[in-house]
Amino acid sequence: MLQKSTMTHDIVIIGAGIVGLSTAWQLLQKYPHKKVAVLEKEERVAAHQTSHNSGVIHAGVYYAPGSLKAQFCKEGAAATKAFCQAHSIPFEECGKLLVATNELELQRMNALYERCQTNDLEVHRLTQLELKQREPNVIGKGALWVPSTGIVSYQRICDKLAELVMALGGEVHLATKVTGLSEDAASVSIQTDRGGFQASYLISCGGLMADRLTKMLGIETDFQIVPFRGEYYHLSPHHNQIVNHLIYPIPDPDLPFLGVHLTRMIDGTVTVGPNAVQGWKREGYGKINVSLKDTAAMLSFPGYWHLIKDYWKIGLKETYNSWYKRGYLQEVKKYCPTVQLSDLEPYPAGIRAQAVMKDGKLVHDFLFAHSARTLHVCNAPSPAATSAFPIGKYIIHKLEQQLSEN
Repeated sequence: MLQKSTMTHDIVIIGAGIVGLSTAWQLLQKYPHKKVAVLEKEERVAAHQTSHNSGVIHAGVYYAPGSLKAQFCKEGAAATKAFCQAHSIPFEECGKLLVATNELELQRMNALYERCQTNDLEVHRLTQLELKQREPNVIGKGALWVPSTGIVSYQRICDKLAELVMALGGEVHLATKVTGLSEDAASVSIQTDRGGFQASYLISCGGLMADRLTKMLGIETDFQIVPFRGEYYHLSPHHNQIVNHLIYPIPDPDLPFLGVHLTRMIDGTVTVGPNAVQGWKREGYGKINVSLKDTAAMLSFPGYWHLIKDYWKIGLKETYNSWYKRGYLQEVKKYCPTVQLSDLEPYPAGIRAQAVMKDGKLVHDFLFAHSARTLHVCNAPSPAATSAFPIGKYIIHKLEQQLSEN
């Protein structure tokens, strides 16, 4: 138990998701004499976005050449697999198929092929016949096969990272909620519900609470976190062998989400999802969840109304499919017609912390903010879990830059 007194550290990291833990582990390897603490308000590590996703090790198919997403994803996929091999964490390089079901999607598929080539990723075009040979239960006019895509349990990775952080002398404080932050020329003060911390430097990896942590320090930013709930279904056990790869639709480049896909999980089961439904509670994983505080903050943010104006049609469709199971099913049946309504079993939802700017633009790449002694990861969208190791390395580099300037 923490005492109700101030604990002094060189670096405090807020958030024990995969980004925060990866950063702590790499810090302690590089600076073994630094006193590092990770603060997490939940009773376990990886309680939110890290453990509420599809467990995919992404290859980097979709991301703009030259973006941090493209760079981090490719590096991160290799680093994630290497970490799993080093620590005996099961993973599988099962590959991904992006399936085109009509002529428009075939055109989009060709554009994705060119992007993969630019990003130096191994990718293969499959004809309709070749697709059928690989996936007898999947239909389409063609597909892209990305063999390096894999699956893993990010919860397992985080459990191991927390263990390694503590083995190197770091601290992981669970059930420790940050209630206030202040900064002076020499240090940062962190108030929590279990005592105070004093640090020479603070790194915030707050995910769904990223904007609120910057506001605690009065850092001027133009974004707010808008939550989107991703709803999944679990296929009946007799469908565990329905696909041999991960099966994704060809995404609409004008939309921010990838669409409903079939995902083989590392435990041998298969999930369907996610959709992208407007959330009214930042940590609301149930079907009906409303937080007056979260809703009021969202409705008072100008960027939210710009966002609604731009995406109201797709928002209505996603909400309809959320409540009407047959509508959701149709998103799957267009490429896997053997799945039936009775096959869709309940599965936990996830929440995506999407940074939205005041003008309503979605932030598609990683976003950071800082003060003299703090660095904040404001937007770490998918593939953040895949990219956690290079993100941690990047954060440490930025920390070193700031320290050299102070």
